[in-house]
Amino acid sequence: MANWSDPRSGVQSGIPGFGGPSVARGEAYDAGLRRYMLSVYNYMASGVLLTGIVALLFAASGMAAQIFYGPGILKYAVIFAPLVFAMVMSFGIARLSTAAMQGLFWAYAAVMGVSLSYIFLAYTGTSIAQTFFATAAAFAGLSLWGYTTKKDLSGFGTFLIMGVVGLLVASLINIFMKSNAMSLVISGVGVLLFAGLTAYDTQKIKSIYAHVAGTDMMGKSVIMGALNLYLDFINMFLFLLRLFGDRR
Repeated sequence: MANWSDPRSGVQSGIPGFGGPSVARGEAYDAGLRRYMLSVYNYMASGVLLTGIVALLFAASGMAAQIFYGPGILKYAVIFAPLVFAMVMSFGIARLSTAAMQGLFWAYAAVMGVSLSYIFLAYTGTSIAQTFFATAAAFAGLSLWGYTTKKDLSGFGTFLIMGVVGLLVASLINIFMKSNAMSLVISGVGVLLFAGLTAYDTQKIKSIYAHVAGTDMMGKSVIMGALNLYLDFINMFLFLLRLFGDRR
């Protein structure tokens, strides 16, 4: 668990003649943190954009319908392929180079686009667009709050992660139960969990900067931070779409 205390606390002084170098260091830290967070958001937003383009083109080509509505197990390979990339990135961060992590991130976003192309077969384009922009607005607000709040959100981490695990178990059970009521509950809880994770992950990414600034891990940390926020956004979008999307 990262140290959640602000490394700048007790360092800066705004009194002329006192702590001048400390103020300069604090300003340099703030500038570096802003660049770091901007890089995270740029990667995250670019990944979401790539996923959307790939999903739309794959669905328009007719290949999505062939895979998801056709026979065979290919559909399951497409659905679970992104998980492989995420696991390689998570467990290989110490061994992989920054360039390799970047390549895996773009590959992951593209493969996720193929996996999510089914939404263009299941939902109307209007509801997809409306849900996307609603998710973007909610994500921006939650992430901004996570970045600016003075409240320590680290205590919510375990609760949120356990909630996601429970959500996965409930989703697997509902595959066999096929309960519409349970599906609605899962979607509602999913929106709340990933809303919380958006704020939590943003604060965690901000905190991690103090430990990776100026090290070889900084570039990799940017990629992993972008991956976490990307997953928060995508999952919140999908759960909102299941709740409010108009099916074809």
